[in-house]
Amino acid sequence: MSKGEETRLAVLDQATRTASQVGLSGVTIGTLAEQTQMSKSGLFAHFGSKESLQLETMRHARQRFIDIVLRPALAGPRGEPRVRALVEGWLRWDDTMPGGCLFVAAGVEFDDSPGPQRDEVARIQREFSETIARVFRSGITAGHFREDADPEQFAFVAKGLLLSYHHHRRLLGDPTAEHRTRRAFDDLLAAARAGSRPPTPDSA
Repeated sequence: MSKGEETRLAVLDQATRTASQVGLSGVTIGTLAEQTQMSKSGLFAHFGSKESLQLETMRHARQRFIDIVLRPALAGPRGEPRVRALVEGWLRWDDTMPGGCLFVAAGVEFDDSPGPQRDEVARIQREFSETIARVFRSGITAGHFREDADPEQFAFVAKGLLLSYHHHRRLLGDPTAEHRTRRAFDDLLAAARAGSRPPTPDSA
């Protein structure tokens, strides 16, 4: 790896940490110049604009997410163990940055702001939901989950639990957030396992 690439990755690491705390809008050429003690002109040569810097920060964070969460989970046994590994990996991921998951913060920040930043964070969030559903679907094939289980619904609820964890732990300072998330996820898995009774319309 060249020195220029090492510098670029170090800047993106700092940008990811900053974005997790103050949002992507706080990631600017000027802010990073001050944090990394680099010149604005040097950073501009690497990224060209604030928008480009923010997009590169999200893509850099996505690669870190793949390395920390997806790759280890997908290397494990298929079916329920792999589904559980995805959730456990996300909980670890949320703890890797000072402000928690960058994509949660960016989703709130850009949900009503059309543009390339919104498109990128939506793509990343959709990708994770689809991964949960795909891994769950392979669990149905493996006989771990009910054949009539809905993978997209499972992914929807599982991701909702992770967002609730982030909210309760980061915003509310709830010391029980991790325990409650794991307990709720265990309940979700139990309801989906092969041999379990499907929920009735009144309990769904």
